[in-house]
Amino acid sequence: MTETLPPRFTGVFTPKLATIFAEGYGLKDLRADAIAGLTVAIVALPLSMGIAIASGVSPDRGLYSAIVGGFLVSALGGSRFQIGGPAGAFIVLVAATVAKQGIDGLVLATFLSGLMLTLGGLLRLGALIRYVPHAVTVGFTAAIATIITASQLKDLFGLRLAGGEPGEFGPKIMALTRALPSTNAQALAVGAACIVIAFAVRRWRPTWPALLIGVVIATLAAALLHLDVETIGSRFGGIPSGLPMPHLPAVTMEKLLAVLPAAAAFTLLGGIESLLSATVADGMSGRQHRSNIELVAQGAGNMGAALFGGICVTGTIARTATNVRAGARGPVAGMLHSLFLLGFMMLAAPLAAYVPLAALAGMLVVVGWNMAEKAEFARLVRVSWRTAAVLLATFGLTLARDLITGITAGCLLATLFAAEAWFRRRRA
Repeated sequence: MTETLPPRFTGVFTPKLATIFAEGYGLKDLRADAIAGLTVAIVALPLSMGIAIASGVSPDRGLYSAIVGGFLVSALGGSRFQIGGPAGAFIVLVAATVAKQGIDGLVLATFLSGLMLTLGGLLRLGALIRYVPHAVTVGFTAAIATIITASQLKDLFGLRLAGGEPGEFGPKIMALTRALPSTNAQALAVGAACIVIAFAVRRWRPTWPALLIGVVIATLAAALLHLDVETIGSRFGGIPSGLPMPHLPAVTMEKLLAVLPAAAAFTLLGGIESLLSATVADGMSGRQHRSNIELVAQGAGNMGAALFGGICVTGTIARTATNVRAGARGPVAGMLHSLFLLGFMMLAAPLAAYVPLAALAGMLVVVGWNMAEKAEFARLVRVSWRTAAVLLATFGLTLARDLITGITAGCLLATLFAAEAWFRRRRA
């Protein structure tokens, strides 16, 4: 008599959710995941709105992305602990796409990027991301952190610009410098208070949601003292208390070709960021993610977010690390984080109108500061002149041009140096 073996849930395209349930999932696990999911949702709530605003869209689109995209990433992904949602790394790309193609173009590019990510996963390209040189990753991450910080100075200082805010880094800094005499002292006080509180809480109570506490205290102070600061309500009219009906904008071949470069950029950055985040979670938990099904899940998350009018979704290192530290057992925590966010949105949407934009700007300045791997950047500069050249080329070109130019130049330079070293060894 042939013994029937239980089905295995360890294939490269098997979501970790199936593995967790196959291993046995009980009430104790659900309780741990619920606590972790709630903790991450508290962190993700202000971040999702702040990243959306910094990207040039309304705050509700950030929440749609975290709710729909985050749920799909956790349900279908190859990491036990990955938390998907809007990420600070995308701010520059999303803002540029909105400026050039409008909201419909952004949604279409996000959906197209989801298709590309899914295809990349099905073609087993997930393993290739690990070959991106470390110096390139540190370089573009530091550049993005710098750009995020610069993008928040207008709201942080309450500046009034004579024209629109330039998208390029250099002209942006020049325009902001010229506008410094228009600084709103009350807005700056609110933003600075948010920054100081966030750093203080992180130092003295590292398990508490520092960013949310900073935003809440700054919001209460602005409301109670009747400060003359711009809020979510004054700029956007508040946020809806639920999800919209799913739909896509009209699709034409001309529009597809126009948004294709943006979609490719979203795909490259999304793939790198999500697998880096999953690798960080592996290091913290001792587990191992499945890179190809993770890319498929990231694709599904972006397509789902686009259907609801959201922005780009990827694995987020800060929220994923929070999930691990909060004691999550598996992907259910990420799914519950999305459901908690939906509950917050339905119950507390009117309160969001009182949040000062300066407070959200202060929060994103903290995010930018934490994102930049300052110690690692300094270490790599000292490793060798070749490593420093790759790092600085990636960093400088990302600032001066765009992310794709920076990553491409850094990878090409690293390849040339590797080839030179190989030929040198052969001759020796």
